[in-house]
Amino acid sequence: MRYTHLYALLLMVVFCASCGEKQAKGKVIMIDPEAKGIISSHGPKVITRNIIQDRKGNIWMAAFDGVFKYDGKYFTNITSKVSSARFFSIAEDRKGNLWFGSVGSGVFYYDGKSFRNFTTRDGLLNNGSSSIYEDSKGNIWFGVLGGVSRYDGRHFRNYILDGNAMYEDMTGDALPKKQLFGVNTIIEDNKGGFWLGTNGLFRYDGKSFTAFTRNGKPFKNVRSIIEDKKGNIWIGCADGLWRYNGGTFTNFKQGFVGHIIEDKKGNIWISSGRNSYQGWTLSRYDGNSLYNKKPTVATIVNKPMTFGILEDDKGDIWFGDFDGVHRYDGKTITDFGSKAHQK
Repeated sequence: MRYTHLYALLLMVVFCASCGEKQAKGKVIMIDPEAKGIISSHGPKVITRNIIQDRKGNIWMAAFDGVFKYDGKYFTNITSKVSSARFFSIAEDRKGNLWFGSVGSGVFYYDGKSFRNFTTRDGLLNNGSSSIYEDSKGNIWFGVLGGVSRYDGRHFRNYILDGNAMYEDMTGDALPKKQLFGVNTIIEDNKGGFWLGTNGLFRYDGKSFTAFTRNGKPFKNVRSIIEDKKGNIWIGCADGLWRYNGGTFTNFKQGFVGHIIEDKKGNIWISSGRNSYQGWTLSRYDGNSLYNKKPTVATIVNKPMTFGILEDDKGDIWFGDFDGVHRYDGKTITDFGSKAHQK
């Protein structure tokens, strides 16, 4: 008899656990196949936060006036018929689908034909998403205000930011609307661990989160994390530019560092400023001198602010700022915010 009761209890536990997982269907937004968005010769004209290149060679931009696709000749505002949201983050998954993160309208999935909008009603932790990342298993991670959400194709699994700690949320409830900090960047390293940048630096091994400090102090406002070809972790934050070799943190620059990329030649590109609001530059650290006491640094351009950086398949560098998107070919900078494409 006791085995019958035990079996019934086990079924109840499994049933209750499955009830706690809300299947995320998202709101489907159908669009007229003929309405492909607004096509023009210029790109976004306002804040452009992130830039990627898809597998077909198109350049995609997440901007405050929409998500734009550049095919090498024309720009198309893909979301002009879908949402008036301000877009912050963008990613392409392994199947070629696009994901867009907005400031307060949740995340959008685009398969080339229709859109699907996921919000807190579907299990997303918060409707403001500043980063998107696909891991080696195909899960999509969304850095949001208050923590991070992981989507496996059916359900969201949420992790809460709580001061100098992070933990998995088991309630399934969305966070209150007002959150001071969010997860700005997420990467998976070559050992399968996840690095998350927020008002602090964390690594998640699949079971628990470890908070990292430098000189006993937590990292402040981490905006970007990358892993270079040698397996070093680079961190851009309010405390400057740092490299972590698995045991030691090395500081390369003081001041605020926003975005970081490593190009095909091993050079490190950063956007940085005196603080988070002024005196910004786009700079390149020569890859051959990164282990010297004084690496060679070239300033490419000075701007009031610079945001996302991309190296395209031709080796050109794209970057966003307050008034759109720009491309640097090694000699000149093209401004795509105007029809004239002024250089």
